[in-house]
Amino acid sequence: MRNVLKNNKHLDPKRIQRTREFMDQAVDDCLVHNYEDLIDSLVLPDPDDRHVLATAITGRADVIVTFNLKDFPKTALTPYGIEAQHPDEFLSHLIDLHPDQVCLAAKAMRNRLRKPPQTVEDYLMSLAKQKLPQTVAFLADRREFI
Repeated sequence: MRNVLKNNKHLDPKRIQRTREFMDQAVDDCLVHNYEDLIDSLVLPDPDDRHVLATAITGRADVIVTFNLKDFPKTALTPYGIEAQHPDEFLSHLIDLHPDQVCLAAKAMRNRLRKPPQTVEDYLMSLAKQKLPQTVAFLADRREFI
């Protein structure tokens, strides 16, 4: 949340905190605790990312989803059975497994956008701006479902 606010100075910290609370409540047992002792033993190109790997190890994650792939090299992740994936790759795997549910989730997310409301085209454009071309291509072919 600190980095979200740092990189988006126009956002309201109280609103971001509220969003965080909603995210924490949305998935049972989503928070990882007691990972801090592992941080100093990890080696990554950017030492400020070690907490991400420590959390993934402690939480027994298989994947770290990040736009920042260069800071999570295979050599650092493989010993822990973890891989880094670009968000578009991750979503493509979800699409392969559950295409109908991805459409339903996209529709639900688009319908929650009210300030301002987004048309399907607006929504697809916002996903494209987030560097999700495979996801956009899939959803564009299913406009009537989102």
